[in-house]
This record gives sequence, structure tokens and C-alpha cells, in this order.
Amino acid sequence: MSTKVKTRHQPHASLGERRGAGLYVLEIVAILIFILFMMPFVLVIINSSKTAKEIINSPVALPEYWGQIWTNVVTIFNNPSTDYLGAFIDSTIITVLSLTVITLFSAMCAWALVRNKTKWSTVIFMFFVAAMVIPFQVVMFPLVRWFKIMGDFIRLPLLGTYHGITFAYLGFGASMTIFIFHGFIKGVPLELEEAATIDGCSQTRTFFEIVIPLLQPTIVTVLILNGIWIWNDYLLPLLVLGSAGAVQTIPLAVTAFAGSYLKQWDLILTSTLLAMIPIIVLYLFAQKYIIKGMVEGAIK
Repeated sequence: MSTKVKTRHQPHASLGERRGAGLYVLEIVAILIFILFMMPFVLVIINSSKTAKEIINSPVALPEYWGQIWTNVVTIFNNPSTDYLGAFIDSTIITVLSLTVITLFSAMCAWALVRNKTKWSTVIFMFFVAAMVIPFQVVMFPLVRWFKIMGDFIRLPLLGTYHGITFAYLGFGASMTIFIFHGFIKGVPLELEEAATIDGCSQTRTFFEIVIPLLQPTIVTVLILNGIWIWNDYLLPLLVLGSAGAVQTIPLAVTAFAGSYLKQWDLILTSTLLAMIPIIVLYLFAQKYIIKGMVEGAIK
């Protein structure tokens, strides 16, 4: 005699429903993270349209008069204690020079390391990778001392000059840039360079006419990543240029509004907003190249 056991089927969600619920949870988390990261930027915009008294009374309240931001801008550019326009020009010059040097030298170095397969090329590349994890605070004071010694030795001052700060950014930015270029160049077919050599191209011409055009997405990526870092950097310019030198960057100029006994928060936040605008505009126009370059450099 056989007995039939009746089983009760428990209702359960389908795979598609579970995936849909998971996506909703991820979207909510993404929105919360977006709000969290955007709050400082929103507060800067709000407080840039206030007077110093309004900021002190209520830093999170909306401004009474949004046009106050233009008054703050005029005050910043006419402030006798700092040359904000000159600092903006100096920051632009330093950023452009540093990005040009870092990108060009790092691309050449990465190309040489990839195409010359020796044990020494691997060792040199690992040294560059290891340099990425060295904290800046460990070398900042020896760096200033070494710049002073080298400037006296070659009779060309490195402290307080454009070429000095550019050389410093090359040293600190080359490691990560070489790492990114190295991963992308490994995916560039060697046959293209061999065909150019057969056609009579020199190594220099091959690099600039064959390799560089193929590196366009990666070049834009390193330009944005290094550009944001250089434009917003404060500690390295403070050490190399000084707080009251002839060459100033925007972060150094902003500190002129923060005195020992009085902090002009309206001018500090407005000048910070002005400093953020060029980087934001540049990022919005180049974000598709950043994502493409990071993905291609990571998978090759």
C-alpha cells in the first residue's frame, strides 16, 4: 500500500522579482550617497550668496538675497590683501605646465617599459607602482631641503618658481600616470608599430604619430585626474611656493581671507566656489573619456 504525501508549495518570489527588489535597494543607496556627497557643494553655493553675519547666524538657511554672490565676487577681486586674479592665472599656468610634462614623460616612460621586455623594465615598473603608496607627509620636509640644495647647486632656484613646482608635480604624479598608461599600451598591437618602422618611421615619429593618437581616452583620463589634484592642491604649493611668494595658487590665495582673529567666511566660500567652476566644467565635458579610459586601462 502506498501513501501519498501532500506537500504544500510555499509561495516564493521569482528570480526576476528578487533582482528588481535588489535594483531598487541599490538605487536608493546610490541616491543617498549622491545626496551625502553633494551636501558640501550645496552649502558652498548657499553660503556664497550670504554675508558673513548671515553665515554665522545660520549656515544652512537659504540666503535672503541671492545677488549677494556678485557683491562677494567683486570684493574678492578688489581685495588689497590678495591678488586673486593673479593667483587664478598662476594656477592655470602651473596646472597646464604640470599636466603637459606629466602626460608626455609618463607616456614615453610607459611605452618604453612595455616595449622593452627585460627584467629591469619589470623592476623599474614595480618601483613606480611602489612609489604610489608612499605618503606625501613622509617626504615633504626632505623635499623642500633637497630643492634648496639643488637650486643652489645648479644656480637655478627651484623654490618659489613655476619650474620648481612643475618639477615637484612631475615627481609625485608620474607614478600613477605611468601605471595607467602601462595597462593601456599593453593592449596596443605591436604590428602597428612594426608596420610604421618598415615604412621608415623613426621611434620618435612612431610614438607621436602612431601611439599617442591611440592613447587619447587614457590621456584625457590622466589629464582630469591629475588636473583636479593639481588645481586643488594646497600643501605642496605651500611648501614649494610659500604663503606670500611671488607665485601663488588659488588655494593659497583663499587663505588670505582667513586671519588669526577674523575669518571672512563669505569671501572664503565664494572664492572656493570660483575655484571649483573650471574643474566642474572640464569634468562635465570630458566625463565620457574618463570612464572609457579607466575601463580600457583596467582590463588590458
